[in-house]
Amino acid sequence: MSKLTSFFFLATLFVATFEKVHWTFAGNVGISDILAILFLISFFVMTKRARVPRTTAVLLGFFAVFLLVYLIGYFDLANSDALAQWAKGLTKWVIHFIFLAVAVMWLSRRGRGYYWRALGWFSAGIVANGVYGILQLLDARRGGNLDATVLSPITGGASQINVYGIVNGASVFRPNALTGDPNHLGIMLIVPLLILTPLYLRLEKGHRLRKWMMLTIGFLLFVEATTLSRSGLLGLSVGALVLAVPYRSYLRSRALLVPFGAVCAILLAIVLTRRHFFSVVLASRVQTGGSSESAHLSVYSFIPQVLHIDPVFGLGLNTFSVYYQFVTGKSNWGPHSYYVALIVETGIVGTALFAAFLWWVFRRLHAARVLGRALAAARDPLAARVRPLAWGCTAALAGTLASNAFYLTMQFYYFYAFLALALAIPVVFARRE
Repeated sequence: MSKLTSFFFLATLFVATFEKVHWTFAGNVGISDILAILFLISFFVMTKRARVPRTTAVLLGFFAVFLLVYLIGYFDLANSDALAQWAKGLTKWVIHFIFLAVAVMWLSRRGRGYYWRALGWFSAGIVANGVYGILQLLDARRGGNLDATVLSPITGGASQINVYGIVNGASVFRPNALTGDPNHLGIMLIVPLLILTPLYLRLEKGHRLRKWMMLTIGFLLFVEATTLSRSGLLGLSVGALVLAVPYRSYLRSRALLVPFGAVCAILLAIVLTRRHFFSVVLASRVQTGGSSESAHLSVYSFIPQVLHIDPVFGLGLNTFSVYYQFVTGKSNWGPHSYYVALIVETGIVGTALFAAFLWWVFRRLHAARVLGRALAAARDPLAARVRPLAWGCTAALAGTLASNAFYLTMQFYYFYAFLALALAIPVVFARRE
């Protein structure tokens, strides 16, 4: 039973970014939903008595308070459409948060070796997503639709690569891979990039993983560039600035310059082959006065309007699309900002609670960095793994927070999987093997 639980857990981490792999029965059920539920069922069936780590206990406390706020928001629902969206959002959130709490307990029980396996499977899933994105881009260039070939027979749904526009009769493609949007892919990619980079920099010369991590980082940077995601670039820049403080001595190192320089050289070679095409595309991505920018910024104007209606608990979890329907004409249109959704849907109380939760997560990452310094002071070689891991997770969280000013990826499974790995660091590595 333990092996089955482990399989479901690692599989959930691997598919955490596979948004397109979903089915329409019982609403909209994704493969990550199915595997997470199977993991939870297997865990609770297997577990008779278990020591609950303090981190999991605190998470369960946050779960109870969040749930109370969201249930109170039920009384602010305006109609049946709002009720349907609220029920859908609440169900997803409950599964996500319970998975987070149980995942920390599971990781603490399995130890250090298993933790590295979990991080590897999580990263491998995002790499697989990136590989699919490149294949999707190449297939679109020749006039094909990889989603129709690979995904539609499995899911029964329709999807395709994002078409950004047309330049001189040639379509501009932005791979969304197995995510729902190229910007989602761009934001998700920054998590393994920022976690793996400090780990790679601290690996000993000749380590068997050093070459593979260098290739992985270079590949993920290349995929990041193909998404043309400004939010992804923003998050990556913020995370890089966080890492630049403790790892400033590596900024001119061969270990860092080789993968970064190789990616830049490949991108430059591609751009030079179609100079006019890419100059038009890149110029459109740096402008700030287009309709896309207006849509992303205009949603912030709804904050004072909604706070005037119900400042305390907002309109209700996951109901912004219902409120915004009179503008877009679409009932499933999100606010394109996690913070707008947070304030509009949960009000001042929900926003303050989420801020407290984030503060606690950063405190746990601080505890992980303190643990790393203590290991270094004791001349424990484990410090060369724990400190970069803690700094990488801190940078990834900061970068994700910055990116979600204009997107909502913090509602997705991958973010809760990432939180589980981040919060488990001081739990897993503080205990003796």
